[in-house]
Amino acid sequence: MVVIMKQGFTHKQLEDAVRAMEAGGVKVMISKGSETTILGAEGNAANLNQELLAQLPGVERVMRVSEPYKKANRKYHPDDSVVDIGGGVCIGGKKLAVIAGPCSVESEEQITDVAEAVKSAGARALRGGAYKPRTSPYAFQGMGVDGIHLLEKARAATGLPMVTELMSPDQLPMFEDTVDVIQIGARNMQNFDLLKKVGRYHKPVLLKRGLSNTIEEWLMSAEYIMSEGNPNVILCERGIRTFETYTRNTLDLSAVLAVKRQSHLPVVVDPSHACGKAWMVERMALAAVAAGADGLLIEVHNDPAHALCDGAQSITPDQFTALMDKLRVLAPAVGREL
Repeated sequence: MVVIMKQGFTHKQLEDAVRAMEAGGVKVMISKGSETTILGAEGNAANLNQELLAQLPGVERVMRVSEPYKKANRKYHPDDSVVDIGGGVCIGGKKLAVIAGPCSVESEEQITDVAEAVKSAGARALRGGAYKPRTSPYAFQGMGVDGIHLLEKARAATGLPMVTELMSPDQLPMFEDTVDVIQIGARNMQNFDLLKKVGRYHKPVLLKRGLSNTIEEWLMSAEYIMSEGNPNVILCERGIRTFETYTRNTLDLSAVLAVKRQSHLPVVVDPSHACGKAWMVERMALAAVAAGADGLLIEVHNDPAHALCDGAQSITPDQFTALMDKLRVLAPAVGREL
């Protein structure tokens, strides 16, 4: 349930509304938007009397909310959220944020060269995997702690905030000290213990949609993080598993529109993992921005043919530069800037 206050309500009227809701056995979340103040009921709202609440001075109207997610719900928080990831970079709002870099960190020279190239082209943050969840136990699993340190060196050289994937709760203290954005991969989207632990930190979290998960399940995973106190969640559409086998996954651009209607959280799109084919990345990235994405996650490698991970879906620095040039033309047409 949400209680929407009238414009010009008094402090006493707000307090009275909060007390009346708390008397019904719920916690109250106060969301102050640019034009509207909303009181959201957290917990079982069955005992709240909607008619009595609607008659309180200062209350404009009361709405029942059917969705199980609350903190991620636009009805509780009507204004778009903007997540600050450090270095003056934000995800959400008018300015598009492009995050680029290799699937995995392979060497100091590789990650630094790519970081410098994508920054020069206009990327706002650096991605790179230090820990890699792979389908095969025999595939390259990442450099681990050494990879984190190499990402730190690339950040020092370029100033780009770094985004990398968390695999285990025991890595959290190190990530808290070093990483700017914690990525939760598709395979861990419903690892609820991990989500709750990440929620107890205040690092921004990039939450990828699971391999075959619905939009509601995705938002409920965001709710796990937010319910523990961390509001800094960025959603990432990276394709879902369907009957189609030509592409690695099926990029669900309709999810961008659906999620932004249901939730205030910013949404980025990863066309690299979605398609699995480098030649598709540019067009799908442009389509994602046209569909309303707040940013992109692009895999860029300086030698894709010899990449240790996902070379087939990685574009070169020159191709990334060409993509950024096209995004600069497209962005104003959809009310954005790069």
